[in-house]
Amino acid sequence: MLKCKGKPSAGTKVKLYDNDHFTTDDLMAQSKTDNYGRFKLSGTAKEILNIDPKLNLYHDCNGDFKFTPCKWKVTIKIPKSYITTGSHAPKVFDIGVLNLEGKFSGQKRDCIN
Repeated sequence: MLKCKGKPSAGTKVKLYDNDHFTTDDLMAQSKTDNYGRFKLSGTAKEILNIDPKLNLYHDCNGDFKFTPCKWKVTIKIPKSYITTGSHAPKVFDIGVLNLEGKFSGQKRDCIN
């Protein structure tokens, strides 16, 4: 669940990527949070080697760029223990409750999201 200033962060863009080191990252799934700040994504990718999934969250919780396409981008690496072969994952990675007001390591502005 994503929160902003103590309230659910509704309409926040979330994207699941396979982080490729030598080519453009592969978009596996995308969505927006619901009115309660919740989301659920599932994605697949065809790779020769293992995939390296990451979740990107694009938000403007602090409100300083509300009317521009530039949003704060927060990246969360998905642990390898949640990666599986096939189309059904037996385990779900739960990010818990995340307050987007905080400062996150590697957080930066992204104007093309």
